Amino acid sequence: MPSGVSVGLKAGVDLETSPNGDEWPAGPPGGKIGETTAVTVGLIHPGEMGAAVGATLRAAGETVVWASTGRSAATRQRAERAGLEDVGSVRALCRRCDVLICVCPPHAAVEVAAALPAFSGIYLDANAVSPGTARTIAGQVGRYVDGGIVGPPPHGQGTTRLYLSGPEAGAVATLLAGTLLEATVVSDQPGAASALKMTYAAWTKGTAALLLAIRSVARVDGVEDALLREWRISLPDLEEQSAAAARAALRKGWRWSGEMEEIAQTFAAAGLPDGFHLAAAEIYRRAGHEPVGEGDLGHLLAALAARTS
Repeated sequence: MPSGVSVGLKAGVDLETSPNGDEWPAGPPGGKIGETTAVTVGLIHPGEMGAAVGATLRAAGETVVWASTGRSAATRQRAERAGLEDVGSVRALCRRCDVLICVCPPHAAVEVAAALPAFSGIYLDANAVSPGTARTIAGQVGRYVDGGIVGPPPHGQGTTRLYLSGPEAGAVATLLAGTLLEATVVSDQPGAASALKMTYAAWTKGTAALLLAIRSVARVDGVEDALLREWRISLPDLEEQSAAAARAALRKGWRWSGEMEEIAQTFAAAGLPDGFHLAAAEIYRRAGHEPVGEGDLGHLLAALAARTS
């Protein structure tokens, strides 16, 4: 943990029992990072990205906790591999931690924040949501920090950035200083970090969906081989990019469809057409229903062209 990064806790009142039978003090009194005792970080829904963020903080010496109640066996295994401490319930999680990090599918971000028990610490919403959705979440929690993650789960130096905005964004950046997750404050206004995330993913994931749609159309019209030959001459990277897009869409299309809808909302709010990314959302939605296996690309291209009922 960086020197001086701490949050005060009330001791000796409102004790709650942990899954191991121990007692701990009820959660933070709303103090600023930098006061008295070490920070405890809570993770909501440690999926692939969330668990990696938790492991990064654990490697920096922080205590990282999560709530296993109602979670799947796969989630439990990820949390165990990341070295996260199980506190049982979300209520206990909110009582125990000083900073709560939410990394969940975009469509669930508002619901997750609204369902939280009372929490007086810093709530970092690091989900791929529109600035408008970010501001909605800010209205549901007391001490809100907006976050947007760019890059893969942080397993190596220099691969992953967390952009932050909001009045207490600097405190979260200080907490993450020196870790594998490079934190940068872009504004003191909630929604700015999400705007950056949306505009970045509008290109990376939006164009990936476009490539898949293009190859699917070419296949339906019987010119896919001719298109690939031309790509090899004039755009030699696109063939592999489209294959990589298919692999990613089959694994994460169920999640990315919601992200594309959030990007569409971002464009509409800015007075720009939202149709690009509503179409991308449909591409990923169709991909999310398909099994992952051998022959992924060919199978997916055929499936994308099938009309929905």
